Amino acid sequence: MDHVEGISPVQVGRRIRDLRVKLGLKQQDLASTDISASYISLIESGKRAPSDAVLTTLASKLRCSPDHLRTGRDDHALEDARLKLSFAEMALRNGDNGEALQAFGELLAKPALLDASMLLRARIGQATALEKLDRIEAAIPVLEELSKDPALAAGSDEWCRVSVALSRCYRNMGDVTLSIEIGERALTRLDALGLDVTVDHIQVGSTLIGSYVMRGDLTRAHLLAQKLLPVAEDKGGRAGRGSVYWNAGLVALSRRQLPEALALTERALAMMADDDNLRHVAMLRTNVAWLELQSDHPDPARARHLLEDAGQTLAELGTAVEQARCELILVDASTQLGQWDEAVSHARRALGLLSSGPRVEAVGARVRLAEIHLLREETYEGLQALHAATRQLRHFAPSYETAQEWRRIGDVWKRQSRAQEALEAYDQALQASGMPMTYDPAQSLAQQGHG
Repeated sequence: MDHVEGISPVQVGRRIRDLRVKLGLKQQDLASTDISASYISLIESGKRAPSDAVLTTLASKLRCSPDHLRTGRDDHALEDARLKLSFAEMALRNGDNGEALQAFGELLAKPALLDASMLLRARIGQATALEKLDRIEAAIPVLEELSKDPALAAGSDEWCRVSVALSRCYRNMGDVTLSIEIGERALTRLDALGLDVTVDHIQVGSTLIGSYVMRGDLTRAHLLAQKLLPVAEDKGGRAGRGSVYWNAGLVALSRRQLPEALALTERALAMMADDDNLRHVAMLRTNVAWLELQSDHPDPARARHLLEDAGQTLAELGTAVEQARCELILVDASTQLGQWDEAVSHARRALGLLSSGPRVEAVGARVRLAEIHLLREETYEGLQALHAATRQLRHFAPSYETAQEWRRIGDVWKRQSRAQEALEAYDQALQASGMPMTYDPAQSLAQQGHG
């Protein structure tokens, strides 16, 4: 959106005349070797539209900015808005997301004070702050509007940020199909520009790999990761390369190639360790810790150390969901170390962080609580937690994530020698992963006999 659009030469001319009169100047005083007094008269009467060069010359004599002559915006108000925008963006980088959101909102409440580039930065900042505050349902409409803005040119840095954020938000809301459609559409638009694979491809592609993995489409995820890895090595910055290795690690993990997954994620962490995006580094430490616990020779002490470092950063910069995921892996590390009281505390903290809305991670916290209670032979409490997790999980749409939680619930029932409950959970896991029930000929025969 550009506030200069639609402004007539009459308005520009009137502003020039009013300023000239206010300063006690004559038309001749504005004239120069390139601009005659008669031309000044035509501009002031609205019969000529001045070029940018002419406006710049006139603005210097009228003691204002060219933008003020074009739009009428107060120069002091514009400078104040620039300072406020810089403050909001700094607050966002420092993890003061609430403060940033308030500042962006105040700026957007008076859009006439912003030029086109400032308005775009404020809208993107608002969406980013909403996402970081886990207000994803509020962030999506802002990102949708931005994605349809004709001023957002495909291939620009802002376009890439919006495309990636929109795909990521839909994925985090559980709409993996739409997330993938957005990512694939963005890659198609980049390809249509006729460029070689760029850093933008890396950013969009990394997000798309994560969505493929969440849907269970491991072949596409693997192929895209293989395509992006050499490009990332050649063209990507350390953060960009780290992002690709991060997502390639997710692919390897989903294919149960744990040593490869750990190696790829460790490499991503090494690449991004010096990056100024501390939140991403903390999330990577969380991933490495989780993979460490899944390996053939786990080191829960090292995992806990990584998670404690990550937790401190995420407490300042991360979303509630990211903090909760860190707490859940701390549950696993503490359990492996036999520190059950700590494990329970971490699980309850995770539930507290997830109390604002329905999250699959909350199911994971309850299942872990059930496991700990059962390990401590607190059977009643364990079964209560397990039943609560089961009831909550039934409200979620089928997905790769819900299939994992159903599998975990089934495993807990199996360890309790509760075969019927285990079979029901495993059946739910199969259905959530997209594998329907097989045809039952006995049921068909029974229906025919009834008829």
